[in-house]
Amino acid sequence: MADTTCHMSISLDGFVAGPDQRLDNPLGTRGLELHRWHLGDERATDADATASAWLGRPRGAYVMGRNMFGPIRGDWSGEWNGWWGPEPPYHAPVFVLTHHARDPLEMEGGTTFFFVTDGFDAAYARAVETAGDGGVDIAGGASTVRQALAAGVIDELTLDIAPVLLGEGERIFDGTEAFGFEPVEVLHSPLATHIRYRRAG
Repeated sequence: MADTTCHMSISLDGFVAGPDQRLDNPLGTRGLELHRWHLGDERATDADATASAWLGRPRGAYVMGRNMFGPIRGDWSGEWNGWWGPEPPYHAPVFVLTHHARDPLEMEGGTTFFFVTDGFDAAYARAVETAGDGGVDIAGGASTVRQALAAGVIDELTLDIAPVLLGEGERIFDGTEAFGFEPVEVLHSPLATHIRYRRAG
């Protein structure tokens, strides 16, 4: 089976999104500051370009939480189809964790969202089966990454550590008892320190 990866931008104090996430502010207050390294900031360097290539490499399937898919809570309502417009960047099956059933959503460019109501393990198993040799990526958000870490399924974890203190928001390491990874590559720019970790042993 190919590797399972996860790639997250994070603040110095451990947040991957700011507080008060909503439709007009999906990353929360100041959350966008964590992503300047790949969003066209003129201070970006070759290190950021390399990390962007890591982030954008094709994967066979993805797992994400409902909060990452969109701002709707409770039963599905309206025509919400994700943040990314008619052609999301995944170009592969995406398994979305949710407590509320919904029919699969086929988008342009090869992305289909499947809504999984029986937990992380079930979503991950479906992703692995679908991905084949293409590998699985844990796309986020914080709760989904915590579940993947607790399940021990992540082989490679990349953190883009932005020189930002958010103070509050969504953490990915709360409740994580053992990290279990070793750094294998470190790149840096004025906008982020990019650390690629592999599972120890």
